[in-house]
Amino acid sequence: MNKLLKSILLVASSLFIISTAQAKDEPKKVSASASAVASASAKVELLDINSATKKELSELPKIGDARSDAIIKGRPYNGKDDLLNKKILPADAYNSIKDLIIAKQKPDAKKK
Repeated sequence: MNKLLKSILLVASSLFIISTAQAKDEPKKVSASASAVASASAKVELLDINSATKKELSELPKIGDARSDAIIKGRPYNGKDDLLNKKILPADAYNSIKDLIIAKQKPDAKKK
């Protein structure tokens, strides 16, 4: 009888330890998904090269005052790859900012 009681206590304590460990892991899963949502929302906020200020452009990697001026002078852009097509930026500079920028189009007043 004593052996049976020890076995039951051992199983019960093991289950308690397992459930406690799982409860501790759940907040980590929530915070991991929260950080994924935060990084996804950060990716949504792209800098529009058709309307960005010189200061905003110059804060991009490998873009200083001279390249910011060139980007502004080359406006408007149909797509961000126009920075390469119009030879505004070299490939290495473009590759460092391509995931941070967008070229939004102004709505055409004539089209309805």
